[in-house]
Amino acid sequence: MTKPELLIASPMMPMIEEQLDRHFTVERLYKAADKEKLLSEFGPKVRALAATPGAKIDAALMGRLPKLEIVGAFGVGYDSIDAKWAGERGIVVTNTPDVLNEEVADTALGLLLATVRQFPQADRYVREGKWKAKPFPLTVTLQDRTVGVVGMGRIGKAIAKRLEAFNVPVVYHSRNKAEGVSYRHYPDLKQMAKDADALIVITPGGAATRHMINKEVLEALGPNGIVINVARGSVIDEQALIDALRDKKILSAGLDVFEDEPNVPQALIEMDHVVLLPHVGSASVHCRNLMGQLVVDNLVAWANGKPPLTPVAEAPWPPKKK
Repeated sequence: MTKPELLIASPMMPMIEEQLDRHFTVERLYKAADKEKLLSEFGPKVRALAATPGAKIDAALMGRLPKLEIVGAFGVGYDSIDAKWAGERGIVVTNTPDVLNEEVADTALGLLLATVRQFPQADRYVREGKWKAKPFPLTVTLQDRTVGVVGMGRIGKAIAKRLEAFNVPVVYHSRNKAEGVSYRHYPDLKQMAKDADALIVITPGGAATRHMINKEVLEALGPNGIVINVARGSVIDEQALIDALRDKKILSAGLDVFEDEPNVPQALIEMDHVVLLPHVGSASVHCRNLMGQLVVDNLVAWANGKPPLTPVAEAPWPPKKK
């Protein structure tokens, strides 16, 4: 049986690429010495595309692949893919949801605790020998806070469940009320920020959510407020956040994501009262293996004439007719 032609746009985990090699006729765009030549010669044959979040899968690229039927994306976020364009042309796009919910939720709670209780700063305090001179300063607490979750999807619900275990009141903001939760819903993000003491951001990226955490929201959160971002860097107006931290309009921030990764603003690096992580929300071996396998399972299901397991809303299965 002839194996479908597949293009890997960006480097992927070895376990992904090894399995794709077994099921498809594969070319690697990221390894091509002459990308233009590869797209000209192999592009017209390509029926499937695989990519990581770092690869820009836009109309310009997909337009070079006239037989393209499916894009298998690694990660729950897919804002680097023009899924709307793909869906309108009958191209299915899949991502890797659910398998990373618990890992990202764990990271969010760990980041919140580290930020509130200043655990990284306390660690440095010990290593620098400062404890010998005097005790580490007292910190603020999680126990007197109401936490506003920005985005009550699968991961948002997992985060809220963990907050309940810490006896922390939970409220949330989303465009529509979430099913299956009893937390107070705020249609107005600014009002929720005013009523909450911390925000945990776990909403999708993209144009619709760009800079939704802006100057006005941060000012509403107030001088005791803390912002945690485990979503996408684009969701927060980074300069407004820096200004708010510098001017003490908010207390602190814990950030796993940034607007221009891996370039973190020097102003944030120099602030000792914030906690910074290198986008490790789902970065465990266990979780990444599950995500990688789901990429493969989606593409193999399609190759075998079966429905892909996790198509995204903008580019669903069954696909629209081209």
